[in-house]
Amino acid sequence: MLKILVSFVFLAGVAASAETGPVKIGYVDMQKAIQATETGKKAKKDLEKEFNEKKKELQDKEKDLKKMSEDLEKKSMVLSDEVKQKKQMEFQEEMIKYRDLVGKSQQAIQERERSLTQPILEKLRGIIGDIGQKEGYTVILEKAENSVLWAPKTIDLTDRIVGEFDKKK
Repeated sequence: MLKILVSFVFLAGVAASAETGPVKIGYVDMQKAIQATETGKKAKKDLEKEFNEKKKELQDKEKDLKKMSEDLEKKSMVLSDEVKQKKQMEFQEEMIKYRDLVGKSQQAIQERERSLTQPILEKLRGIIGDIGQKEGYTVILEKAENSVLWAPKTIDLTDRIVGEFDKKK
């Protein structure tokens, strides 16, 4: 509801500015733009490589845990209660370490993604600002899941922004 109200207030402001001249609106799909730039493609490739390395490490740890669990299950009949309890505690400790590793891995990948995309995003915003000022745009919106539900393709600046980005390497 708040988003609708903010959009209404925004559009009312845009309409009011129409009194001073024609309204010129554009939009950019920032996710698409980030992924379409040469720098973004390289960042995605690097991130996928890092993700796959972490995934392999986690899969290896998961195999170890599965083997540990199977061994414990097979030997549980012949182990004394004291030894069985000790083995179960060891297994639980390894499970906790594994879950911790999964969480840290996810966090590390997210942080790495931010560090790779933030400079791209800043440069894209600069290009968008330059185009907006030079060409007299009233507003340039970001096309996201619920922000621009429909607009004609003619006001989509995404490909143009990507082209400008790649020219300015």
